[in-house]
Amino acid sequence: MKAIVIREPGGPEVLELREVADPEVHDGEVLIKIAAAGVNRADTSQRKGQYPPPPGAPVYLGLECSGVIEAVGSGVENWKVGDEVCALLTGGGYAEKVAVSAGQLLPIPKGISLQDAASLSEAACTVWSTIFMTSHLSFGESLLIHGGTSGIGTFAIQIAKYIGAKVFTTAGSDESLLECSKLGADVTINYKKEDFVARVKDETNDKDVILDIIGASYFQRNLDSLSLGGRLFIIGFQTGLTGQFNLGPLLVKRLTVSAAGLRSRSTENKAQIVAEVLANVWPAIEEGKVKPIIYKSLPLENAAEAHHLIEGNHLGKILLIP
Repeated sequence: MKAIVIREPGGPEVLELREVADPEVHDGEVLIKIAAAGVNRADTSQRKGQYPPPPGAPVYLGLECSGVIEAVGSGVENWKVGDEVCALLTGGGYAEKVAVSAGQLLPIPKGISLQDAASLSEAACTVWSTIFMTSHLSFGESLLIHGGTSGIGTFAIQIAKYIGAKVFTTAGSDESLLECSKLGADVTINYKKEDFVARVKDETNDKDVILDIIGASYFQRNLDSLSLGGRLFIIGFQTGLTGQFNLGPLLVKRLTVSAAGLRSRSTENKAQIVAEVLANVWPAIEEGKVKPIIYKSLPLENAAEAHHLIEGNHLGKILLIP
């Protein structure tokens, strides 16, 4: 099969399309002929040598895909050859085929094309496991999303509105904020023009939950923005890992700070998240309340261009098509 290989750690130009061996299918796995693969920020970190795949994971980039099951390993009961699926991957999506645990498969939601469904798994599983399974965002609460135009951000806005939360989001341009508003964001904040902490306080209600991709430079301000019993969930460190902080608000306001990724979780934990996404998120998609937001679809060989795009300004997801 063909797959994108990282020639050496570096910029997007190190990504090359090569012939590689087909994946082996082990017990409990299926082999997917890939229709499309989602591009994620984590892929750019792996390309730079900063996010190596876990032991046993495919060495190729790609944390989500859609496609058709081509083979089924021993012990797989609920899926068969020919089924159309989307999948949460530990790696290997930038290729023509990938093997994945059957517990990480989802059916294609009604009304969504096979290709567009490649944009759903990583965002849905990230958002549901962080905001809902861990931080327990509920009806009537408020959510602040940093980076509202990202794949995660566009998905989080929609599903939070679906469950009845008030949504605040930050972005770096008025045009981006307008797009966030169209997706359902109630309050949009241009972080280049105003202090999001002050804006949050101007809106009278502190935030109950914050989903953050920024990291160190926002940590103190996130703590200052949270209400009594508020929850901060960190899924990215775009501005670094370290800093100097006043941790007083943690004690005074009884705050909870959590951080986690999906990739290194056990197959059992991923299967649990996938099952909850199927039960709670897929109905919202099939009702048309949550939609895949596709910025651009590119041929697999144009993976370098896809990485340039995701590291710049974009709205929603970028897909690669084998």
